[in-house]
Order: sequence, then structure tokens, then C-alpha cells
Amino acid sequence: MKAAILGCGYVGQAVAHLWKSQGIYVTATTTSADRVSDLQTVANAVQVVHGSDADGIAALLQNQDTLLICVGAGRQASYEEIYLNTAKTVVSALAQAPSLKQIIFTSSYSVYGNYGGAWVREGDPVKPATDNARIMAETEQTLLGASTPERNVCIFRLGGIYGPGRELAKIYSRAAGTTRPGSGHEGSNWIHLDDIVGAIAHAQTHALSGLYNLVQDEIPTVRELIDRVCQANQLEPVQWDPSQPSARPYNVRVSNQKLKAAGYTFRHSTFEGI
Repeated sequence: MKAAILGCGYVGQAVAHLWKSQGIYVTATTTSADRVSDLQTVANAVQVVHGSDADGIAALLQNQDTLLICVGAGRQASYEEIYLNTAKTVVSALAQAPSLKQIIFTSSYSVYGNYGGAWVREGDPVKPATDNARIMAETEQTLLGASTPERNVCIFRLGGIYGPGRELAKIYSRAAGTTRPGSGHEGSNWIHLDDIVGAIAHAQTHALSGLYNLVQDEIPTVRELIDRVCQANQLEPVQWDPSQPSARPYNVRVSNQKLKAAGYTFRHSTFEGI
């Protein structure tokens, strides 16, 4: 079994580590030559390749069984370049990759947009509220269009990511003691790194195809979560100003029932210890 990981950052490295330990031959990618030596510790092979490099992507896909796309865009990066153009490059190379049986892509629940806090499932229409979310939705469709009877395409719509090195106290420490606009009533959908890795491995093992939400069971409001994090970590409380419009363009509660029905059991279904 061979798997390529396009974009080997926080999530990709963790998946590479697991897959390699399971005997899967893992080829990791990076856009920076400076990261090659680090990735060689978790992968069998490392390629420096950009998502726009048609020849490089085609070479990467040769003789692979599985492709995981978990690229990430920094604050200043272009979503169109990082996500959509990468997907288009991959799709254009598939004719040269007959052995590829599955593509797995880590997307975002932001594609749902604003449902006024209502629950959403995979069959509900996407209503992207930002340009980045619109591009993410278009990226999903680009990849889903490459699904065939011989090649599964699995899209995971992730919640906010937390885990080792990305603890909630660290994430919200900058907010401590500040006043935030709105009332904090929006749903706060999160997913632990362990469950991202676990769900991706489950998808690979069970040949999942289609859309799956990937968030934990517990979905407090943003205000409830921040209050708990601040209290648990002796941080200054956050104040809210309802007279100001909320800065969050989306408000949904994301159901994970489809993934559970596909046989996945969450390791972190709730926040533990905060």
C-alpha cells in the first residue's frame, strides 16, 4: 500500500506518522526544502512540490493507492492558489495515475455559512459567507467531480482544530481580558487532532466516498467555550458587546452522525479538562 500526502503540516505529519507505523509507504510533500529533513522522520519519501506544478503532481501520483490533500493556507496566502488550483492540478493529473483508488481532502465547515445556529448535515446546501469559504466549496466540487466507480473521493468538513501544540488555552489566550463584538451566541464546532487522524485512517481503510462532517459531539456557544477556557486556565474573562455586530460570518451547529453511521468512533467527543 502506498499513500501520498499533499501538504504535510500539523495534520499531514500526524497522518504520515500513523500510516508509516502501519506499514504504508508514505510520500510526504512540502513546498519548502527546509522541511525535508523533518518530514523524513515521519515519511518514507519526501518531495518538494507546489500545487501548481503539473509535472511534479503527476510524478507524485505515480503508483500511489491513496492521496491525502491537507494543504493549509497561512493568513496572507491565497485560498484560490493553495486550495482550488491545487485541486485542479491534481484532477488534471489523474489520467496518468491509474492506480490511485482514493482521494481524501480536508475541507472546512465554513462552507455552510450562516444557518442562524441551526444544525446542518452533509445534504444541506452550502452558503459560503466569505470568499475563502466560497473557494473551499468550489474546491470540494472540483475534487468530487473526479470520483469514478474505481476511485473514491472523500471530503471531510473539519471544525476548528485543537490538540497538542494547539491547546484551547493557547488559542484563546490573546482574547483573555478583551471585549469582543456581539454576544458570542454562535455555535463553536471543534475537532481534536487525534480524531482527524483517526477519521482519515478510517476513510482509507473503509474506502469512504462523499461528504463527511468531522466535528466532535460537544458544540457549545463561542461564549460558553471561551468562559470555560478562561476559568480553567486562570485567564482574564472575556467581555462581550452586543451593541456591536459579531465578527463571525457563519453560525451553525454541525452534525457528525453520518461519520458515526459509517463506523467511526470518536476519541474526543467532548472537551476534556479544557
